[in-house]
Amino acid sequence: MRRAGLGEGGPGNYVASGYSVYEEENDHLQEGLRAKVTALKSLSIDIGTEVKYQNKMLDDMDTDFDSTGGLLGATIGRVKQLSRGSQTKLLCYMLLFCFFVFFVLYWFIKLR
Repeated sequence: MRRAGLGEGGPGNYVASGYSVYEEENDHLQEGLRAKVTALKSLSIDIGTEVKYQNKMLDDMDTDFDSTGGLLGATIGRVKQLSRGSQTKLLCYMLLFCFFVFFVLYWFIKLR
């Protein structure tokens, strides 16, 4: 069978006509493509692993926020109950204590 531009005759003429040069170039490009595909595969596996880790971390944070929200809701309920009663003196002491704690924290942060 004759191919255009490849010469005539047997397989020995293919080398002389440049067929092996094209084959070598194709092999070289194929190896480059194989390396790129391997790199992309590795990258996509790493991305998948990171996504799984991030999803697990988000689920843990969601659980922590839910528990903190429940605790904070209970505390706010107790403060409301204190404010309804005639214990305004105790409420004032509690507010002064909160201001003191915030002031001390601000002072520590400022010194750092």
